[in-house]
Amino acid sequence: MKNSLIKILLAVAATFACTGCAVNLAVNQPTLPRRYICQRVLSPLIHDGKLNDSSWQKARWTTDFVDIEGERRPPPGLRTRVKMLWDDEYLYIGAEMEEPHLQASLTKRDSVVYQDNDFEVFLDPDGDSHRYCELEVNALGTEWDLVLNRPYRDHGRANNDWNITGLLCSVNLGGSINDPSDKDEGWSVEIAIPWKAIEDFANHKGPPHDGEQWRVNFSRVQWRWNVENQTYVKRLDSKGKKLPEYNWVWSPQGVISMHRPESWGFVQFSVNPVGSRCSFAVDPEEEVKDSLRQFYYAQKSYFRNQKSYCLDLNSEKLRISAPYRRKRLPTVVATTGGYQMSLPRRDGKGLWFIDDQGLTWSQSN
Repeated sequence: MKNSLIKILLAVAATFACTGCAVNLAVNQPTLPRRYICQRVLSPLIHDGKLNDSSWQKARWTTDFVDIEGERRPPPGLRTRVKMLWDDEYLYIGAEMEEPHLQASLTKRDSVVYQDNDFEVFLDPDGDSHRYCELEVNALGTEWDLVLNRPYRDHGRANNDWNITGLLCSVNLGGSINDPSDKDEGWSVEIAIPWKAIEDFANHKGPPHDGEQWRVNFSRVQWRWNVENQTYVKRLDSKGKKLPEYNWVWSPQGVISMHRPESWGFVQFSVNPVGSRCSFAVDPEEEVKDSLRQFYYAQKSYFRNQKSYCLDLNSEKLRISAPYRRKRLPTVVATTGGYQMSLPRRDGKGLWFIDDQGLTWSQSN
């Protein structure tokens, strides 16, 4: 009976698996987050969406986007990749997308942009999995920016009234939009996000420090289309329902949900000018936070079955993979309606914590 209930819950969750409002109840499948080093611009950029300035030409591409679930799904049929740069005023993001059929219809700001083919940015500067922002853009340059207090799985809410003050966003089209009679090359988007607009989500004001790392991810929503009366129409299945969209991402999530900040990639900021040599520094504290998060996922699964949280982390009913169970078990304490779990920092300077809402933080000795 319990297994049947879980299957029903998972099926319901799948119906909400759009990138804008995903509430996927599946236990997270650990994936290796992608890494990128974001370097400083050489000279001011011409903001036209073309990505042909000298700084853009020297910046390296991310790895090509993959399916949101990772290797379990076929690779995308169209290439998507991103570059990043920064200076004292902006974080710059440039994306390039192959697209033989340019499509977009939404023109009102803060529309549900992923109902068109789109490009999406997700930023969690302080890496605590709460208070993160999202930006979506379609090929007409229509923007939807929002902030979430925490992921939807933890009853998070989106604030669509929030705007990225001073945002610059330009689109360059390699073809004719909404014209099914020809074949297009693709489109690119150039985004400049002021540090001042997102400093409330970071650990400090102003641009990042040398070596600072943020949790970041990018997504591309791609629908399947038919052409009817020279117009793009979303393809339907045999029952007349819209076929689900493709979700292609930079750093795979393991499940169909972009709202897993702990699975996003790592972007390391470097004061070195773009094109110079620089190496990524793996933060050993991330291993501790990863262990806590695996127990957090197990607690969510336990709660669905038992309607309570588990205070005995040795319990066989707490489904945790063997590698994490063999490590040092967290300390867990009950709170009003929830729990807190903690593990020592790798540097010996205190503890890392996680609560029943997935919030992670550190406390010094």
